[in-house]
Amino acid sequence: MSEPSAYVRQRDTTSDGQSRNLEYPPLPEALVVGVYDNHTHLEIADGEPSLDYREQLDRASSVGVRGVVQVGGDLETSRWSAEIAAREPRVLAAVALHPNEVPGYAASGGLDDALAEIDELAARPRVRAIGETGLDFYRTAEDGREAQQRSFEAHIEIAKRHNLALQIHDRDAHAEVLDTLKRVGAPERTVFHCFSGDAEMARLCADKGWYLSFAGTVTFKNATGLRDALAAIPRANILIETDAPFLTPHPFRGRPNSAYLIPHTLRAMAAHLETDVAMLAAQIASTTEAVYGTWDSDPVTVETGPFAELA
Repeated sequence: MSEPSAYVRQRDTTSDGQSRNLEYPPLPEALVVGVYDNHTHLEIADGEPSLDYREQLDRASSVGVRGVVQVGGDLETSRWSAEIAAREPRVLAAVALHPNEVPGYAASGGLDDALAEIDELAARPRVRAIGETGLDFYRTAEDGREAQQRSFEAHIEIAKRHNLALQIHDRDAHAEVLDTLKRVGAPERTVFHCFSGDAEMARLCADKGWYLSFAGTVTFKNATGLRDALAAIPRANILIETDAPFLTPHPFRGRPNSAYLIPHTLRAMAAHLETDVAMLAAQIASTTEAVYGTWDSDPVTVETGPFAELA
């Protein structure tokens, strides 16, 4: 399977040039109260040996991760996400064009058609979010930002039209993302995926009723600002994710990530908030279901699609 182009694979070397450890970390101690991974990429196999999506989900289930939101970033991965959610009861889907993919669609003249297909995918019953969409001024040059903005606003309207949650990718574009949401109006359920702002931004988002999703980055030793943001908002606005296979939590930073590693992030968050792990898990699980609905509707059998060989 070719790697979806929307995502940048973790480097196979560390920052000091040493070979990166591609072995998946061991299973953590299971959670007493289960949670959901509200943002993961099951289609990207980053470790050795490679784990397919069923193996990743089985490991997650064994440690108390009750389900995942599988997130698309281009047409290919969005189709796959919708199809896997249709057949796998532990998976709900999010579909979108990742902001770093948008300039390519625009340059080829295919952005409008691609957005129309995302709109069609959004109507499927186990597609519960539009994402990840947003603005990324880190990887996209100035000449691609107009297309990013147009796409972001179109995704917002798709989320509203289908009454779906919105998962926002925001990198080096905090002010512009907030300005857009203020100008066009945010969907009722808006999630900042892998929140990267400070405590002031966190409070602003929480005041608007938006949700902040924390990934393994909140466990990093140098992430004091993220932990301040976590502590600055009501517990009812907190979600948790892996963004796997990226952003592996401490103490396995740099190794491949997977949904089964959520307990590391959850326990670190609970320790910083000085609260019981089970109580925080119960709150986050309840909030996740409020944002995306439940995972218990019956999947259907689907045998087609670009990644059908994985099923």
